Amino acid sequence: MNDLERDIAGAIAAHGRVLATLASLDQVQMGQPSLLPGWTRGHVVAHIALNAESHAGMLESAARGEPAVQYPGGAEQRTADIEAAAVLPADQLVDRVRASNDRLQAAWAAMPAAAWAGQGESLSGPVPLADLPFRRWRESLVHLADVDLGYTWRDWPMDYVRLELSRMVMLWASRTPMGMSALPAAALAVDDRLRAAWLLGRADIEGLERCNIFG
Repeated sequence: MNDLERDIAGAIAAHGRVLATLASLDQVQMGQPSLLPGWTRGHVVAHIALNAESHAGMLESAARGEPAVQYPGGAEQRTADIEAAAVLPADQLVDRVRASNDRLQAAWAAMPAAAWAGQGESLSGPVPLADLPFRRWRESLVHLADVDLGYTWRDWPMDYVRLELSRMVMLWASRTPMGMSALPAAALAVDDRLRAAWLLGRADIEGLERCNIFG
C-alpha cells in the first residue's frame, strides 16, 4: 500500500466513525456548544460536511484539467456556507455529511493517476492534491473530537497519530530559531496521543502553554 492508498483508507475509516458518532445527534444537541469557541456542534458538523465537498470539488476540477480551488468565493464563502448549514435540521445535516463523504470517496476513486501530481489552492495557499486524503483524515478525526459526543483525542487511531506527529514535529522545527527545534521536554515526556493533541491545540500539558501549531 502506498502513502496515498494508506491515507485514503484512513480517511474512509474516519468517515465511518464520524457517521456512527453523529447518528444519535438530535436537534437540541446540535445547537449546543462544541469544544471550539464560538461554534455549536452544528457548526462543526457543517464544517465536516463542507470540507469534504470542497475537497471533492478540487479533485473533480483537477480531473477535468481545470484549476483546483478549494473555496472559489474565498474565506467569506466558507464562513457563510458554514453558518447556513449549521442551522439545518439535525437529520438533514447528518445526511449532508454522509452525502459529502460519498462524493469525496467517489472523487478519490475517479481521480486519474497523473492528476494526483498536481496542486490545488486552499485558503492558506498551494496544496499538493496527493496530500488531500491525509488532510481529510485529520479533519474528520480532529473535528469529531471537537463535536464533544464522547469521542476524544484519546480515541484517535495510532496510525494517524504517528503520521501526524511526524508532520507536526517537522513543522515545529521549521518555525523555531536555529538550535531550538526540539519539542519541549514536557511534550516529549507524554504519550503520543497527548503530544499530538497538544500540538493541535486540543489538550494541555502541565508546565506548557496551550499550543496550536496551525494557528
